[in-house]
Amino acid sequence: MAYPPAPPPPEAYGTEGPPPNYLAWAIAATILCFPLTGVVSIVYASRVNSKWRSGDRAGAMQASKNAKTWTIVTAVVGIVVSVIYTAFVMANNGGV
Repeated sequence: MAYPPAPPPPEAYGTEGPPPNYLAWAIAATILCFPLTGVVSIVYASRVNSKWRSGDRAGAMQASKNAKTWTIVTAVVGIVVSVIYTAFVMANNGGV
């Protein structure tokens, strides 16, 4: 049984750290805006550091990009849904 190769030592990455994981933003957007797409952003955000530590630099960069994209989607969808809901409520209550 062959074992996977060990990840390269940290000095092989240079002085730069892992890409941003956007986990705090993903959690905030999930709670405050739209949970359905927010869960996707949290999943991608949680993958960034583990991929970086395992040596998958490209995977960490892609997970970071996906986390950012899904966090933005979550915020935009949440704002759009809130505006539509507010307009609907105001229309049914006579604008009061």
